[in-house]
Amino acid sequence: MSAQNMLAQQLALMRAVEPESNYEHDQTRLTTTLVPSDQLLAVERHIVDFWTRRQIPIRNTAYQSIQDPYTRAMAVEPDLESYLQLQNRLKHLKWLSETQSWSAIELEGLIRPNKSHQSIATIAKRLWLLADADSNLLDPQKPNFYHSALVNSVKRFQKRHGLTPDGIIGSETLKWLNLAPSDRSLLLSKNFIQRAEFMAQQLDRFLVVNIPAFEMELFNNGRIELASKVIVGKPYRQTPVMSGSISNVVINPSWRVPKNIMYNDLLPKVRENGHYIEQRNFDVFDRNNKLVKYSAEQWSELARGPFPFRFVQRPGGSNTLGRYKFYFPNDDSIFLHDTSDPNLFNRSNRALSSGCIRVEDVEGLANWIAANLVKDKQTWVDRHVDKKKTQWFALNSTLDVHLVYWTAWIDKNSQAQYRNDIYHKQSLTTVATNSIEHNNDL
Repeated sequence: MSAQNMLAQQLALMRAVEPESNYEHDQTRLTTTLVPSDQLLAVERHIVDFWTRRQIPIRNTAYQSIQDPYTRAMAVEPDLESYLQLQNRLKHLKWLSETQSWSAIELEGLIRPNKSHQSIATIAKRLWLLADADSNLLDPQKPNFYHSALVNSVKRFQKRHGLTPDGIIGSETLKWLNLAPSDRSLLLSKNFIQRAEFMAQQLDRFLVVNIPAFEMELFNNGRIELASKVIVGKPYRQTPVMSGSISNVVINPSWRVPKNIMYNDLLPKVRENGHYIEQRNFDVFDRNNKLVKYSAEQWSELARGPFPFRFVQRPGGSNTLGRYKFYFPNDDSIFLHDTSDPNLFNRSNRALSSGCIRVEDVEGLANWIAANLVKDKQTWVDRHVDKKKTQWFALNSTLDVHLVYWTAWIDKNSQAQYRNDIYHKQSLTTVATNSIEHNNDL
């Protein structure tokens, strides 16, 4: 690739992040004419400034000593992991956008394995173009038949988009198949740079929760020491994008039920079944903080009117917070915790909570914090025997935690990953309507 084309490709990436800039003019000139060396140096300065503002260094630290402007231009690249893979992917998407028709595939109902459908030929070609199939898997003898090799490619495609890899083609799989290559490129560019800028500013040890990916990663000295599935807030009770520092860990926490959850979730259940309070191990307190007790029938009736009480769920196996609570001060009362319903982690759409983050590998996170941050390690061991006694543990240093929102990235296998924009924060003009319920196509 020529120096001008390499610069033009970087400018295209920069335009995706800063669309209001003048990069388009420079990019057009670079791809249509031979640019004089002085103007080439001006473009170079724009590129260096773009990465510098994001605290991302240029890979070749000695690029300024290179005299020939065209050779020098080829050395001006950011020092970013997966940057080459990103550029290769963006080049491919640009080629698709310029050479391939990408009209919407329409479908009524579902396409199941070993069935025939008139759209199979188009789907097979599209999977091949998106590199989810090694070749065009269309069977010339049965061009409309959904055979096993094609099913495996669909499963790979579904997994790469955060869907349940069941091989059943429905509305969610179709939505991602219909996403225009130009929109894929835009999503990948913007999110890649957002993540790169974020990572460049972090300290050696931190925890990051990617909300739309439903994933948590614990970084320590540049490597991932723990990864886990998580559950995040529902679209109408969103987990906020924010940062904080875990300062305390609680074993066997009690749960002080927030008012909105009490009114919206618990009281309807109490109205139906007054025994719900006892069955779920709730204590109820009045406004004077006095424990109050009523019969099941009385609770059911009280729940139908003004309710001047608050709920506190006792520690134990049925506690909503589970065994651990990881507390970090914030105005939204958000924290990380265990769960009493681990089966929910089997879903692909895990936007299921009231805003807090539930961690699947909560034992792994607790053990890492105990080994690295907890002051009183002996008490930590002792308290694990009693599963109903609450114990707060102070840390000898805090652990930074970041709740972020990235819907696309390059994974460790150099594959482009995409996830649903569950909170509609990254709108695209030509993206098919985002469905919130995307745990599978059924």
